[in-house]
Amino acid sequence: QVQLVESGGGLVQPGGSLRLSCAASGSISDIRSMGWYRQAPGKQRELVARVMSGGSTDYADSVKGRFTISGDNAKNTINLQMDSLKPEDTDVYYCYAGKILSTYWGQGTQVTVSS
Repeated sequence: QVQLVESGGGLVQPGGSLRLSCAASGSISDIRSMGWYRQAPGKQRELVARVMSGGSTDYADSVKGRFTISGDNAKNTINLQMDSLKPEDTDVYYCYAGKILSTYWGQGTQVTVSS
């Protein structure tokens, strides 16, 4: 089992920045990737960004150049730096940890971009 604890959501004005963090604990040695999905009510969950165990990263086209995902292996934590936020970035953001046969999810953190 993997436990994920998220932090850092909140309310920010358009053009502002937020930083999300996700701390993993438990059986983490065989995690293949970690990252963030987001989901609005009535919509499918979509991948925002992820970092693979080898260090490579992927981003949704909508956030490229604005969001940066990074990992801190010593703290078993990943971070998502979100800059130049737009109202359409408003969603609940979920941290995930992926193994070969299992995926684990955090509880979700609300990000609201509004003036």
